[in-house]
Amino acid sequence: MSSRVHSIHLSPGRRLPTKAVPSVEAEAGAGLVGDRYHGSRHRHVTVQALDDLAAAAEVLGRPVDPGLTRRNITLTGGPIPTRPGERMRIGGVELEVVRIAAPCRLLDDWLGPGAMQALRSPRGGTVFRLLSSGTISVGDEAEVGTV
Repeated sequence: MSSRVHSIHLSPGRRLPTKAVPSVEAEAGAGLVGDRYHGSRHRHVTVQALDDLAAAAEVLGRPVDPGLTRRNITLTGGPIPTRPGERMRIGGVELEVVRIAAPCRLLDDWLGPGAMQALRSPRGGTVFRLLSSGTISVGDEAEVGTV
């Protein structure tokens, strides 16, 4: 199953708003250049899907802007792998699941009351580590289970 990169968001620091970018450099073992988690041990990139955001929007009764969820990459569709060790490829970059992403406490501040609850598993996305380096761009194909 495949989908495409809908958007990419980076945040240079904790509690700072995310910034939409057309592409980002992914460094194996380090993360996304320009993101606050770049250089962390395992939390290299977070990925979510538009269909999960649509489901959360139904619960909230209002749209969910991908940039306000604080996830790095939003795909046009899911499902997103969630079991540790599962892999996917975005563009030419290989990713491996670390864990399901827990909703950030800031969600209620950024999106409004109830957002943290609406984006609980399985809608909150997945944390991945980067196994290879390369550029990830809006429009790149994302392939699950083909790596």
